[in-house]
Amino acid sequence: MKVAVYPGTFDPITLGHLDIIRRGAHLVDKLVVGVTTNPSKEPMFSVEERLAMVKREVADISGHIEVVEFGSLLMDFAEQQGATAILRGLRAVADFEYEFQMAGMNQKLNDEIETVFLMADVSLQPIASKLVKEIARFGGCIDKFVTPAVAADVRGHLDGGSR
Repeated sequence: MKVAVYPGTFDPITLGHLDIIRRGAHLVDKLVVGVTTNPSKEPMFSVEERLAMVKREVADISGHIEVVEFGSLLMDFAEQQGATAILRGLRAVADFEYEFQMAGMNQKLNDEIETVFLMADVSLQPIASKLVKEIARFGGCIDKFVTPAVAADVRGHLDGGSR
């Protein structure tokens, strides 16, 4: 069974993330979406909220998809999941430079797990969770970047008080 891990903070999950998940799920027998915390990204949602959000959003995507929390080194998590690949989405050259460095480091940690890059759909390339949150915090419309349910989650979170 070919297993890939797609790691991220998914804070919040965007249409770009869902595009990579949908396409990645067709490449492997099982896709594990690993939801983690990156404190430097100042998450809007708790890990539990993001897990629930991602599970809801991937429920109708075909393929064997599992959504799992992790708080360890990515390669350790990938090994625990029995992964043969790490799936990463690319939007721009800046993404490639960072991801290329990470892929090289990960290969040094375990050269039996490949990193596979998928280019984001052209229409979704500018979308970044950080920018979605910034637009929402300033009262802008985020409907072009996330699903209606995620937009409601973000609005509800901001109406209830931001972190």
